[in-house]
Amino acid sequence: MLNIKKQISKLYLSSVLGNLSLTGAWLAILAARGYSLVEIGFAETVFHITSFIFEIPSGVLADLYGRKNMLLVSNIIKIIGNIAMIFSRNLFMVCISLAFYAMSYNFASGSGDALAYDSLKKVKREAYYEKYASNQLVIYRLCSGLSTLCAGFALFIGYQAAYGADILIGLIQTWILLSLCEVRVLDDANCNTQKISGSIRVELIKCFSESLSFLKKERRAAFLMFCNSFVGAIDILLLFFLQAKLPEAGMPDFALGFALFFMEMGGILGAKLILKCKRLRYRSVFALAALLVLSGVLAEHSGMYLIMTLGGFAAALSDDALQVRTNTILQDMFPSKQRATLISIESFTFSVLMIVMSPLAGMLFSYW
Repeated sequence: MLNIKKQISKLYLSSVLGNLSLTGAWLAILAARGYSLVEIGFAETVFHITSFIFEIPSGVLADLYGRKNMLLVSNIIKIIGNIAMIFSRNLFMVCISLAFYAMSYNFASGSGDALAYDSLKKVKREAYYEKYASNQLVIYRLCSGLSTLCAGFALFIGYQAAYGADILIGLIQTWILLSLCEVRVLDDANCNTQKISGSIRVELIKCFSESLSFLKKERRAAFLMFCNSFVGAIDILLLFFLQAKLPEAGMPDFALGFALFFMEMGGILGAKLILKCKRLRYRSVFALAALLVLSGVLAEHSGMYLIMTLGGFAAALSDDALQVRTNTILQDMFPSKQRATLISIESFTFSVLMIVMSPLAGMLFSYW
């Protein structure tokens, strides 16, 4: 018998450990190591190209071989990435490390949400998923904020010690993941396993083809994926480059961590506010989110660090509000046996946008 409270609590705890890091402000760490914004933008592009390649296969593997197993694979890959960063001495090694981080995110992105939704569906509590998604974003933003708040400490102890601490956290997270229960709720049978009749290649192609057929039939799902990814890409890039732009605008070094933390708190407010706006139609939520995130971009060009910080706060708020609403709608639409694959396709859409937008944003924020 599945203990849903323990299952969800362990997923929450895993998210806390997965997002809590001394190296959250890795752009600032790389900048302190002497890398330029253009080089950092290139490294970010490598990250998203890797995501482009591995995102969908990782989701298919989660649907075929278990979401818990892929979460464990994700954590092991992340630890390898931390080891690579410790021994990095040039941009090439930094890019290798970021490629491992990208694969880690790939294997975790669809697996965690799919396992959570099917666990709730197993006990007929799907209605809780919107709150779960909101709580996960709160965890992400809070831990990311705390991680960036530790930017000064990470620079003080050195990047090698900071990434070493992340390895220790990763080992603890692995222990939590091992205690999760694998859950599978198929749409056409009351069983917990999906039969695999062919080779891995055949099954990958089959699962991916079925997911594409679903999106072709449910075009609204594809549209929602694009809208959510577009707003999210702008927000992520804005907060990413503000790590370097705020000091350039005159923000004191001691205040940088607090400013980054404050901006992450905008996401928490957005994730909670959207739960109070259940009657607000999706098109209205999207319009408001797009307006706020674009206002954040305009605020960045004001050159005044207080206004820039408020703009980042507004962008994070809009991004997470839209994320919660979109994810809840999509999970209700996705068939269980392709859930992780379809979540990965959404992340794939995000990666495509980031590949195009990252270098452009690097030039935009460097020269304008």
